[in-house]
Amino acid sequence: MSKDKSGDKSAKDTHYATLRRAHRDAKRERGEIPTPQNDTRRRKAQTDWKAPPLPPDTVQLYGLHTVRAALANPTREKLRLMVTQNALGRLEIGDAAAIGIPVETVAPAALDKLLGPDAIHQGVLLEARPLPVRRLSALTDSPLVLVLDQVTDPHNVGAILRSAVAFNAGALITTMRHSPSESGVLAKSASGALELIPYIQVSNLADALGELHSIGFQSFGLDSEGPLVLEETLAGDRLALVLGAEGKGLRQKTRETVTALARLDMPGAIKSLNVSNAAAIALYAARRHLQG
Repeated sequence: MSKDKSGDKSAKDTHYATLRRAHRDAKRERGEIPTPQNDTRRRKAQTDWKAPPLPPDTVQLYGLHTVRAALANPTREKLRLMVTQNALGRLEIGDAAAIGIPVETVAPAALDKLLGPDAIHQGVLLEARPLPVRRLSALTDSPLVLVLDQVTDPHNVGAILRSAVAFNAGALITTMRHSPSESGVLAKSASGALELIPYIQVSNLADALGELHSIGFQSFGLDSEGPLVLEETLAGDRLALVLGAEGKGLRQKTRETVTALARLDMPGAIKSLNVSNAAAIALYAARRHLQG
C-alpha cells in the first residue's frame, strides 16, 4: 500500500514540476523573467553561439513591440515573419495570411539559434529591409530635433529614440561612424520607436549642424561645464539638442559649432547622468520652452 501511495505522489510531483517548467518557460519567452545566469547550459550556449550569416540588406527585428511597430510601418519592407504559437496571438495581427509575407510557426529554440541566447525575442522575429535613408532636408516642419555626437551604445540610443518619440521630436541625428547602425538590438531597445521617427546618420556632424542652422535651428550642446543651465539658454522656435558620449562628452569641433553650450541643473551630489536620462530631461525642457 505504501509503495502505491509513494508511486502516486511521485507521479503527481512529476506532473506539477512539468507544469511549473512550462509556465516558467512561457514567462521567459515573453521576456517577463530572465534566464538564470548560473545555468551551465546557457553559459555554454553563449560561448558557442555564432550569428548565422544574414542575406545582404537584411535586418532581424525581434520582440513584440518592435515587430508590431515594424509590421504597421508602411515604409518598412517586410520579408519573413517567424513566430511561436504563443506569441502569434499576443502579436495581435489578426489573420497572419493577410500581412502579405511568409509566416512560419516555430519553436522558441529556433529563434534562440538565429538570435543567440541573450536576445529577449518574446517568440517573434521579423526579417526586413533597413528603413529608407532619411535626409536633413525632410526636417523643414519640425521645431525640435535631437543630435548625438558619437554615442555608441545601441541600448542607450534605443532608449533615446523612445524619449524622442515621447516628446515629439522630428528626428534623431547621429554620425555614421562611432554610432550604432540599424539592428535588432537597437530596434529592441527602442521598443518600436525606430519605426516612428527618422533616424538620420550623417558623415560630418559639424556640417550637419551648419545645415540645421541654415534652415532656422539653433543648436544647444549639453556640457556639464556649460555657462548657464539649459532652461536659461534655450532661445528661438526651432531647437536642436546636442549630446555627447558618456565620459568623452561633446567633441571639440562640435562644441565650437553649436549655437551655445548649456548644462542641466543638478543641485545634488551627482553631476552627471546616463546620456539617455540626460536626453529625456533636455527634451522635456525644450518642449516646455517651445510651448512658451
